[in-house]
Amino acid sequence: MTKRLLLALLAAASAAAPVLHAAPLPADQQAVHVLNRLAFGPRPGDVERVQRMGVQRYIDEQLHPETIPMPAELNARLDALETVKRSAGTALGDYIELRKQVRNEEEGAKQRRRIEQGRATREEAEARLVRAVESPRQLEEVMVDFWYNHFNVFAGKGVDRALVASYERDAIRPYVLGSFRELLGATARHPAMLFYLDNVKGKAQGLNENYARELMELHTLGVDGGYSQRDVTELARMLTGWTFDQRRLVRLNETFRFDAGRHDKGTKTWLGHEIAPSGQAEGEYALDVLATHPATARHLSFQLAQYFVSDAPPPALVERMAQAWLASQGDIRTVLKTMFSSAEFMDDAALGAKFKTPYQFVVSAARASSAPLANVGPLVNTMSQLGMPLYGCQTPDGYKNTQEAWLNPDALTRRIAFATSLAQGRLPLATRPVLAPPPAPMMQNLAGSDASPAMFMPPPRTPPAPPVPVDPARLQATLAGALSPATLDTIARHPDNLRAAMVLGSPDFMQH
Repeated sequence: MTKRLLLALLAAASAAAPVLHAAPLPADQQAVHVLNRLAFGPRPGDVERVQRMGVQRYIDEQLHPETIPMPAELNARLDALETVKRSAGTALGDYIELRKQVRNEEEGAKQRRRIEQGRATREEAEARLVRAVESPRQLEEVMVDFWYNHFNVFAGKGVDRALVASYERDAIRPYVLGSFRELLGATARHPAMLFYLDNVKGKAQGLNENYARELMELHTLGVDGGYSQRDVTELARMLTGWTFDQRRLVRLNETFRFDAGRHDKGTKTWLGHEIAPSGQAEGEYALDVLATHPATARHLSFQLAQYFVSDAPPPALVERMAQAWLASQGDIRTVLKTMFSSAEFMDDAALGAKFKTPYQFVVSAARASSAPLANVGPLVNTMSQLGMPLYGCQTPDGYKNTQEAWLNPDALTRRIAFATSLAQGRLPLATRPVLAPPPAPMMQNLAGSDASPAMFMPPPRTPPAPPVPVDPARLQATLAGALSPATLDTIARHPDNLRAAMVLGSPDFMQH
């Protein structure tokens, strides 16, 4: 891409802002809209398919992913990812054994550790990204992105390097469209969360308030949820003893253990109520209250509406979603259905009102271009370069999903560079990598990790295939209705070999 073209795209993207109208979304754009929100954008033929089946039927189908058959080829590929299928105990045992070998300076241990951790990291990324790009159960994948981010665990913290695959598989994925109470409980009792937010350290004579604070501030009530610092302390007391034993986890795959000896057995006063001593039941009671609290209903409804509708979602919509939350006792599917059936969701003002996160941008580009995906390494590396490494958010509040967080000149330059490489077929997506000692230093590291979960792309066994550029006509047809007349006019005035890059690097494509 010429420097002049790059500057033109940067200028257009920097100036881009959604045009707001107060009118229902035209019927011919509704299919594009739902594919951009309930899915990670359209693949070839998706817009026509949704138009044929009807937008409402598509929404209903996506809300019930169990009714959507998974392609046999995709299932076979996922089934071949052995490290992703390991139990939490097996994964942790392997991790500990490799660390022990390194400490004992056994011959080749460091190299084996780097290879094994590189393999585990690659397979975790492959499982997530191949599903996000190829699964027909798109809303399920969108909600995995949303809920993992909401209940964030940083993969670079100690043993969580070994536990994130189990955390996503066992504590997030099964509950993304179900009961929020069950999701809340699954994350609260998973060793990855217990370790990440330090609840394993909490005991009667040595409270650790990290998890209790984030449980109320981030996971449920919200920062303005009406609780006090004393409520944080009392909840931390109620959750003492919620832990796991590494040895029992490795031997028996016991992922959660209530240690009565560490529990504060005194009476607590929490959210204005006296809590009589009852062991583990105190923590379960707290989760019951938090899951269906009106402040939780408002906080989570706002976050969902911000993710799916606009950075500043309409208060009336948030209120209706909150009421649906309370009436359904926190049934996620019911709340989503309320949002998707609202006039605000299908309003013209919502079209293109969201700026894609790096994850959304990279996945949607892979989907729209229908690029081969034998190697997810280039996608993972791009997300790291864009500031959103997979499983790499260090803070418990997760990654932001607003335009303010991601729209800046440096990020636009990097996005356009990725779009150009993808469009010209210069990314080695079609060549599956082989395991080998990764280069040192690693290309991308997660700060604070004692063993980088970075993706690496060792040389393939055979020469890479020649570049196969993305067909610009097919790409434009795939995104029919998502590109403005002004963007189409600009693209038409440039040579054919630049058009696919211009589509993927356009302001229209960076928004959804």
